[in-house]
Amino acid sequence: MGKILVTGAAGFIGSHTTDQLLAAGHEVLGVDNFRTGHRSNLEAALRSTCFRLEEADVSAAGVMDGLVKEFRPDAIIHLAALVSVQESIQDPDLNQRLNVTATELVAAAARAHGVGRIVFASSAAIYGDTTDLPIDEETPKQPISPYGEAKLASEGILFAAAEQSGLTARCHRYFNVFGPRQDPASPYSGVISIFARRYRDGKPVTIYGDGKQTRDFISVHDVARANVLAATRPGIVSGAANICTGRATSLLDVVRVFAAHYPAVPAPSFAEARKGDIIHSLGWPVRAKEQLGFVAEVPVESALSELIKTN
Repeated sequence: MGKILVTGAAGFIGSHTTDQLLAAGHEVLGVDNFRTGHRSNLEAALRSTCFRLEEADVSAAGVMDGLVKEFRPDAIIHLAALVSVQESIQDPDLNQRLNVTATELVAAAARAHGVGRIVFASSAAIYGDTTDLPIDEETPKQPISPYGEAKLASEGILFAAAEQSGLTARCHRYFNVFGPRQDPASPYSGVISIFARRYRDGKPVTIYGDGKQTRDFISVHDVARANVLAATRPGIVSGAANICTGRATSLLDVVRVFAAHYPAVPAPSFAEARKGDIIHSLGWPVRAKEQLGFVAEVPVESALSELIKTN
């Protein structure tokens, strides 16, 4: 079994990834500054003798170098980031520090101390508002926010590090991830977690547009499994892959599941579509299958039911 360092371990995706690594028998060092992560997300992990948590800022000089030098991980799963598109627009310097400088420091520490593999949380945001669907990895990269630009720049940093030092860099372009522990109060919270909170509180949701807009929703359990595969499976080579289902789900489909669980909640209201909202998004998942052996397994309806039961 391996030693894996996870940045952003107390976050939504980070905590699920940590849980799956521990379940597979790996030793995990989690790093988080709790800017958006929550210690409660690691409640189970903290009971494990194979897990250690360090409260630290990955973007601070010397932090990653010191932790990597001491822990000597076989792989780093780099999930720590500024996760709000809006915040990246309002504070570009913070976006640069948390989303680019942090990646530079992770890459430098990995190179300095012989880490064999880095798995990076990239994003479908690097593709921008493309209408050419489904989106595959060769789709032109046209990010429309500093957040998307930073994710694309970070991919370049990691692929350059891989070329220079021989480490393996895997960049995961996540589509619409949802599931337990996603914070509905977060500025980057997905529509599903917002709907979940509204239904839980007995309040109707508002749909902007006609509800026929679609997304490639993917369970956080599948995303965590993709991270674990990329960090631990033998023979993995550097590359980027969409982490998605390849299946389109409309907002009306999502609402139907919630309504079945919450029959007393009033029907949704509809409002004018918001300017700039993407109407349809759909990923092409073949490369992840070819390079990682990863195929999303959790049906959206099952994942929604789980979220409702744990909400």
